[in-house]
Amino acid sequence: MEAAFLGALLLLLLLLAAPCPGQRAGDPVFQPSFIHMSGPRVNLLFLGNSSGVNFSLFLSPRDEETGILQLASCNGSERAADWNLNVTRGMNISKLTISLTRNLQMCLPNATDCCTTPLCVVEALQVLACRDSVMLARLLVQAEIYANSSFTGNVSENATIIPNQVFQPLGSCPCDLTAEACDVRCCCDLECTPDLKQLFNKSCFTGVFGGDVNPPFDQLCSSQSMEYIPDWFPFLCVQSSLNNTPFLGYFYHGSISTPKVPSFKISLQPSPGKLFTGYSQGDPIMTEENEYFTIPQQSMAGQCVVNAPVAYLQDFDVRCLTSLASYEEGLPHDVRVNSGAGDFIQQNVVYRNITDTGKFITESESLPTAEVLCQNVTFAEHYTFIWKDKNIEQVNVTVFLGSLCDGEILTQRFTVQFLSLESTNTTELFGNPGYQVGKPVRAANLNASDTSGSLNIWQPAGRGLCTSATHTPVIFGLDSLSGCTLEVGIDEDCRLLRGNVTEKLNSLIQATHIGKRDNSSDSDVNDWVKIIRLDPFDSDINVSTGSFKGICPDIPANLNIRIIFAEVGAVQGIPQQEILAVQISYSTVIWQFQCGLTCENSTSFLPITAAVQFIEVPAQPPVPMTRSQTNSWAEFDCNRNDVCWPQLFYPVTRFYTGEPYSQCLAKGLSLAFLVLLAAIMSNPWFSKIWNSCLV
Repeated sequence: MEAAFLGALLLLLLLLAAPCPGQRAGDPVFQPSFIHMSGPRVNLLFLGNSSGVNFSLFLSPRDEETGILQLASCNGSERAADWNLNVTRGMNISKLTISLTRNLQMCLPNATDCCTTPLCVVEALQVLACRDSVMLARLLVQAEIYANSSFTGNVSENATIIPNQVFQPLGSCPCDLTAEACDVRCCCDLECTPDLKQLFNKSCFTGVFGGDVNPPFDQLCSSQSMEYIPDWFPFLCVQSSLNNTPFLGYFYHGSISTPKVPSFKISLQPSPGKLFTGYSQGDPIMTEENEYFTIPQQSMAGQCVVNAPVAYLQDFDVRCLTSLASYEEGLPHDVRVNSGAGDFIQQNVVYRNITDTGKFITESESLPTAEVLCQNVTFAEHYTFIWKDKNIEQVNVTVFLGSLCDGEILTQRFTVQFLSLESTNTTELFGNPGYQVGKPVRAANLNASDTSGSLNIWQPAGRGLCTSATHTPVIFGLDSLSGCTLEVGIDEDCRLLRGNVTEKLNSLIQATHIGKRDNSSDSDVNDWVKIIRLDPFDSDINVSTGSFKGICPDIPANLNIRIIFAEVGAVQGIPQQEILAVQISYSTVIWQFQCGLTCENSTSFLPITAAVQFIEVPAQPPVPMTRSQTNSWAEFDCNRNDVCWPQLFYPVTRFYTGEPYSQCLAKGLSLAFLVLLAAIMSNPWFSKIWNSCLV
């Protein structure tokens, strides 16, 4: 039954692949052109003028004789009784919502209007856009929805207390990760049959992750797991019950308790008797309430974390996308900062209004409505920390405010800059002898009269197109990967496409040299390293243009920037890094035109990326070790040593298999006897004894 339904659905897809009569490029279409629906609700868009357009939702019945799904028409078909179609009209974009109105609960005894099988809904729907009985666009929806198997009976009012895993043992089988399936090497998995366990019975997970939550540890007096137990072990072993274990990080007493320390609160005294004497590089800045001073920052995954601690002497410049619905206020500006010397500093806050919001508002998230809700929010915050030695002397904050309306996407910017008290101006001087993590990499174009240059990566915005993407400088010490999408037509010439992609990638590197240090002088060529470029192909060589329409090989879509650096010293205990070499290479891909269900679109997308990798090497080549230093630990290992002393007596060892071992041993002893006899007879005193014996 299901095979016939899928076959009929495939045939309907082939019928829908043909464009509608009279349909041309630019006509109204549905996006996406095909939907596989696995939930009770789905959204889609109608691109085009919706004035006078009627939207209808129909079932796609099958012909009982041929099994082919029938196409719906604007004149009338069987309406979808259990489905609802909600339309929100716009000028050029209309939003449609298809929702299921029937109950999806599994049937209980003596129950009606419910699902009798887990796969409750298997139907094919069609959405038509008609104007005056003329069909403008068609959309096929394949619905395969499973019933909700959640419990629907009476629920007890008694709350279930889940113990804190820091103070309680783990589950009975933590390695059981897959429901209703046997996890390999998880011997405590109840789904594993004895036959399956025989395959990995000798390779089960040990310890906590294998289900043994209280394995005896080596320091336990009753433990016999140690292979070699020293003589002093009985005097220094631990007498403890198996209810206590160090595998969770602490010895716990087994009772249910909750930690009393709130989040983002630590003690300023790391150990008893040791006072807080100031900040070191990388230490989190504290407030008067013993909490972290937080500013929104980007995580390694790319999203923005609102409560991210600020590290001492580490600048950053981040941009976070937010909307009015998800907007959250940051840390209040009346919070006083711990200076590190025992006193607290009030922030100097200056508020400014943003009039030109084009640099911050990237796109509209939803359709315009008659009444738009707007709110005055923070567009950007710039923090300047004036520091000296291990203390903070002053905190200056500039807050930029603007109006954000419902449906708009805001690109918030947060910057933190640490300036030394010795600096006479607010601009940062290039006085640091080396690079610091988080600082932009300096670039220059020494072949031009204007030596200023840039080394950037993309910062996508909006739809992620290359035409709207902005640039952000490469940050020292931070590996990054960015990209954008390029619109490509089906009739695109491969040579022109290669040139366009190469031009987009080369626009990121407007430089010929990279500064070795943060204070590299523009007039000294020795302070800069030349960028090594490895072109994807030689322009003089005839590169294949592609013999098929919509397929182009050898497209340099990936830019690889490798920066080799080394730690060359330290200033006031702060390590200083220096760039030794920079290499730029390209990785090619085969681009193929991707079309939708009906191939109505004349454009496709080509993603191009730029990756930055920092490679640390020793500042000076290490002194080669001698052969004895290299192989001292394997002096008698013939597989790792150039000189193998056991090979001197190889014929009398068990490794020699050319002759029986007894014969080799006899010959070896005979040879040793002859050598010993020759040594004795060559001695002068032997001749004297021999002569006396003859007399």
